[in-house]
Amino acid sequence: MPDYAALIDQLLATVTLEEIGPDVYEGQSHDYVGKRIFGGQVLAQALMAGARTLKDDKPCHSFHSYFLSGGDISRPVVYQVRRLRDGRTLSARQITAVQYKDDKNGGEPVEQVIFSMIASFSDDEAGLDYQGSMPVYPPPDDLLTEQELKEEYVGSIPEALQARFMRQRHVEIKPVKPRNPISPEPMKPQQANWLRINELGEQPVAIQQALLAFASDFYLVGTGLMPHGVSFMTKGLQAASIDHSMHFHRPFDINNWMLYDMRADTTSNAKGLNHGQFWQDGKLVASVQQEGLMRLRQ
Repeated sequence: MPDYAALIDQLLATVTLEEIGPDVYEGQSHDYVGKRIFGGQVLAQALMAGARTLKDDKPCHSFHSYFLSGGDISRPVVYQVRRLRDGRTLSARQITAVQYKDDKNGGEPVEQVIFSMIASFSDDEAGLDYQGSMPVYPPPDDLLTEQELKEEYVGSIPEALQARFMRQRHVEIKPVKPRNPISPEPMKPQQANWLRINELGEQPVAIQQALLAFASDFYLVGTGLMPHGVSFMTKGLQAASIDHSMHFHRPFDINNWMLYDMRADTTSNAKGLNHGQFWQDGKLVASVQQEGLMRLRQ
């Protein structure tokens, strides 16, 4: 059985940044998906770095970001925050993520920018309120967890990869309509997952939003692969997030089940455009858009 307490501790350590200078923060890297830093880690840490520079505890209402270079999990990430604006209700921050890599000529470590974000923060206020209807899917109690589904496929995975394939995620996920990761069939690029971090406990809104940003990077880029009968285990596939934007609409609690409804509009020029909506208790709480690289080499 997985040690959920250890998984939660690692998640909270991920979003706990050390201030190393004025508006400069350092976050530790963890192995979430392999040797390269998981995009969700950088999203979460950058959002936390921006929030740390606010005088008031304002929630983020939107961010727009670009993944510029693959990060190395063996090194920490430094987040440099620039205060763009502090108005009566809106505050804007530019967050640049860098890593320091060894100089090939033996000189001083070289700074490499791996990620850039602009985030806007705003107090909640009353006003016009509208949303569509929450999509209807089978409830989470009727579905298998991602971990239970892996048990059905692990025998088809090369033995050297089985341990990594079976690693427990830090976010509990229940796919509504699971795909076969070994031999996926072409299908309409639309999928949905229920997800939660049910032992997180009460946390400030900044951590809740950072961890939802973290979770939003799971599955989204894969939506564009669906009409092609391709999965992340397809030989020759190169896939990565290029950009990622998110809007937070209403309060939520990631301890409880949330529906992540995803679709892809188009794939072309080795890229796919993917959209997602987070729903909880009938309310649309956040929206996501991401363009992903999806290059298939023969």
